[in-house]
Amino acid sequence: MDKDNRTILIPWDFTPVAEYALQHGFKIAKGIGSKKIALIHIIKKDKEYDEAYNKLLQVANENKGKNGLEIDAIIKEGSIFTTIGEVASEINAELVIMGTHGLRGMQKLTGSWALKVIVSSMVPFVVVQEPPKESDLKDIVFPIDFKWENKEKLNWASYFYNYFSPKFHIIKPNTTDVGFINKIKANITFARKFMDGKGMDYEIETAEGNKNFALETIDFSKKIDADMILIVSTKNIGFSDYVLGASEQYIIANSARIPVMVINPREDLTKFKGFN
Repeated sequence: MDKDNRTILIPWDFTPVAEYALQHGFKIAKGIGSKKIALIHIIKKDKEYDEAYNKLLQVANENKGKNGLEIDAIIKEGSIFTTIGEVASEINAELVIMGTHGLRGMQKLTGSWALKVIVSSMVPFVVVQEPPKESDLKDIVFPIDFKWENKEKLNWASYFYNYFSPKFHIIKPNTTDVGFINKIKANITFARKFMDGKGMDYEIETAEGNKNFALETIDFSKKIDADMILIVSTKNIGFSDYVLGASEQYIIANSARIPVMVINPREDLTKFKGFN
């Protein structure tokens, strides 16, 4: 995609965390050379359109021109659980950056269905809880376990390396399960070969194994003051869609408020079965 046409989509609910997402959008747009950010607000009824559009257009106009960016305002009638992902695909968005206020608020109302706002989208989400650091993306935590879906995550690791040249901190679980050990080894071998081939900077750490791998991933991310955690959603056995399990939910809502990128593996890559 022409970098001038790369669009970063930001769900907008007129709250401080939406502002945080926009600040992250400015930072990432500058790094990848994007020239456009689109703000999207979802309405339930068509009669709400004019008022919502005028409010969102004011926000867009207030931010237009910052960092040389064009800011678009999009109002759509629909469901937040599906419409954001649909619009992301329609406008060929590069990324969706979302504040976690919306995620938590939806979760209180609708339980696990709230997470559909992320997993219904084939465009990756970056979920943020606070404004970005002043420094560039320097350290990205890259958890690798036994799942084959990790392959798509490597493509996005390469993407960030091309623009920001961060160091990747691969963390793997400490397990005694022989079946898992073999799959993890295969995934690590694949990741090393991939990263070595791209000249990427990385190191590999093993979790202590004292608690849930997701929690140990968060602890490790805090320890190194990571700038981002890169995770992938998991194919739900028995269903046709991808889901966020308990582990992913822990990481997204991490207490260190580290931004988390969530990737839904593309169907056209599943034939490779990831690292297996």
